[in-house]
Amino acid sequence: MQTDPLIFDALILAGGRSSRLGGVPKQSLVLRGRTLLAWTLDAAAGARRTVVVGDVSAGSPPSRGAADEAGPAQALPPGVLSCREEPKFAGPAAGISAGLDALATYGGGAPFTLVLACDMPLAARAVAMLRDAVAAAGDGRGAVGRSADGREQPLAAIYNTDELKRSCGELSRRDALVNGSVRSLLANLDVQLVTVPAGSTADVDTWGDAATLGIAAGSQREDFDQNVRSQRGRQVVKSQDETLEEWCRALLQAYKLEDVQVDVNAVLSLAGVAAHAVVRPAAPLTTFIAGFAAGLAAAPGREMDTASMEAAMAVARSLAADYENEAAAGTPGE
Repeated sequence: MQTDPLIFDALILAGGRSSRLGGVPKQSLVLRGRTLLAWTLDAAAGARRTVVVGDVSAGSPPSRGAADEAGPAQALPPGVLSCREEPKFAGPAAGISAGLDALATYGGGAPFTLVLACDMPLAARAVAMLRDAVAAAGDGRGAVGRSADGREQPLAAIYNTDELKRSCGELSRRDALVNGSVRSLLANLDVQLVTVPAGSTADVDTWGDAATLGIAAGSQREDFDQNVRSQRGRQVVKSQDETLEEWCRALLQAYKLEDVQVDVNAVLSLAGVAAHAVVRPAAPLTTFIAGFAAGLAAAPGREMDTASMEAAMAVARSLAADYENEAAAGTPGE
């Protein structure tokens, strides 16, 4: 069926910490002689306006959070905008909001907005399918990519611009935009899921991911390795709290849940209650089941929010207390 060309703006997120790459900016990594940012800009070809949210190059002028016409010093094509979320590293939800503001400032406001992470160099195939799906539907709904393994890809998606702006406004009014989760931002948007070609949403979180995609690490990896060796040479000793926070972040990144807020102390407290009231092995079992229950309690397609997690943990604490009381009375589990 013939459809009219889709009118859309593009918003590319390139402002993360790249912590698992030792701070090396993902957008500067090179695949087949071109940076990941260049590949991503190609995937957004056809957009009426494009904005890159992040520090687009080491030589970029300091970002002030406002939109600036990208010039040669920023290594972006003419007409491409750049901006930064405030504060820096405030997360993708804040980045999306900043990008929408930049597009509006410079004549944006297309009916749809393509949102892409900067570390998906093969995303062009996914974007083509998303554009076709939105245009074919013709009902104002956006489209979210779904990888071959069934995972939704909210940062490889096309959204209804008005809906996206409203959601940003709602989070901002609740002071929940800074460090807010992408899932909370996108949970109520009306979208269709589109299965995209295998590998088209493959991203880069680690040097292993980079190697899998054939990305030449070169001197960037050497600098990273040298930094690691230097840190080991200084024998930096981390506190238990620092180690747990680092491990928590690593787990969330591995499961693609970077935007989920985890109260480590609350989880450890629940584990302690279970270990004391039941038996020590009950600690990991209880926290696993409580987390699983919280996920099921959230509405389909929505994030596992704080309320769901707190409710699940409250049930576990109450059950552990009952078990302890029954054990004291000689009737556990009855």
